Amino acid sequence: MLSLVIFLPLLLTVPIVFLRGRRTVFWYTTAATFVEFLLSLFLLKGFDFHMRGFQWVEHARWLPDLAASYHLGVDGLSLSLILLTTFLTFVATLSSLNYIQKQVKEYYITLLILETGMLGVFAALDLLLFFVFWEVMLLPMYLLIGIWGHERRIYAAFKFVLYTMAGSAFLLTAIIVLRLHTGTFDLVEMMNRSGTLVPAALEGLLFLAFALAFAIKVPLFPFHTWLPDAHVEAPTAGSVILAGVLLKMGVYGFLRFNFTLFPQASHHYAPLFMALGIVGILYGALMSWVQEDLKKLIAYSSVAHLGFVILGIFTFTDWGLQGGILQMVNHGLSTGGLFLAAGLLYERKHTRDMARLRGIGKAMPVFSVLFGIVMLSSVGLPGLNGFVGEFLILLGAYKVSLAWAAFGVLGVILAAVYLLTMFQKVVLTAPTPETRHLKDVSPREFVVFALLLVFIFWIGVYPAPFLRFAKAPSRYLQENVKGAVAAETVPVMPAHQEVQP
Repeated sequence: MLSLVIFLPLLLTVPIVFLRGRRTVFWYTTAATFVEFLLSLFLLKGFDFHMRGFQWVEHARWLPDLAASYHLGVDGLSLSLILLTTFLTFVATLSSLNYIQKQVKEYYITLLILETGMLGVFAALDLLLFFVFWEVMLLPMYLLIGIWGHERRIYAAFKFVLYTMAGSAFLLTAIIVLRLHTGTFDLVEMMNRSGTLVPAALEGLLFLAFALAFAIKVPLFPFHTWLPDAHVEAPTAGSVILAGVLLKMGVYGFLRFNFTLFPQASHHYAPLFMALGIVGILYGALMSWVQEDLKKLIAYSSVAHLGFVILGIFTFTDWGLQGGILQMVNHGLSTGGLFLAAGLLYERKHTRDMARLRGIGKAMPVFSVLFGIVMLSSVGLPGLNGFVGEFLILLGAYKVSLAWAAFGVLGVILAAVYLLTMFQKVVLTAPTPETRHLKDVSPREFVVFALLLVFIFWIGVYPAPFLRFAKAPSRYLQENVKGAVAAETVPVMPAHQEVQP
């Protein structure tokens, strides 16, 4: 079943080659991504949210001489991100009808290949297989930005690839070193071994190598500079998937590999990464505040929101870990909705300059309401999804230090400032001649936003079903790190020393 979920999008690219007509290709791909989303929901059938191990496991020989296997499985963490991926890919495809006018077949084929790569990343339990999927998803995103992006798309695409490949070089090197010391690429086999996998000094280096690759993908300050260019130049669907899914791969990497394989180093470097998370929160908020380009504002807001996630998971508390995992989903919904709104306005006005988008409230009242709800969810308004994740993260940060929580609260305040200012500029000001006669949302566009709003309200009002995904993984990670630290601090008596009565 898991293999079917991963590779079905790849198989569904074949009929696109034989289809004719832009609308025909669009509706076929939309139907294909919807079927993929429904298929992924079957992974919930019989899923035990209290089980700490992996479920829907598939294990087969792949490269026996290298001790690499085709090993797949999901727990609550990876399943939540798989469902987010299939849902946002469907939403992004549904939003692409009017935007994509050239090389239509190639665009939708690229989108489906990208979905396969992303799903494989979240399901792989073999480190070499994980790296293969990690690289597979790189090329389709490069093509989405470089072919269907805006004016500076080539520059943004190369920057995205160079940053990601630099991180991948460290990641692959660390995976090879880990294989040489453990004799396997299998994550579960490594998890089942007692004691540390590598010497303490080497564990720190391997942790940093993995962390660099994942910090670039998050992106964590100061490795964030590729993100605004990629977001601004990418097509709408590319921005939605980039913010909603690809950035989560970095956080997923920290949770799945760094915290699992290098628990002592994770605890040792936790203050550093919490500090970087705080810097990202404040820097991203201040940079968003001064932007006049709507997409660039939303892009910098992602730096701030992912800083919250990093702050939460490195507290190693139940609240912080569960809040960080939930906030990954929340960010995908809220920021994905903001990019959809920016893309819709760009389709109508062919500009991202907020000064030229002023006063759309009267011309587009339905859109303005939808845009406002998504904006408030990103602010963290109680009753909407963003509040739940941020509140749990702040509780986890407070449990570690009042200072961490205070800086986090400052980030929440700044988020309200820049997002409400943006909404006031675009929606609540007097209309200009350019915006007076803009067309409101179509039924298809309304459905796109409505799909997001269902989960925005659901998580905000009743988050318990979604927190179930995070409970078992967060508890395991917390105990793994704290257990390793406790074992490190227990003095061990030399074998030759006699015990005096």
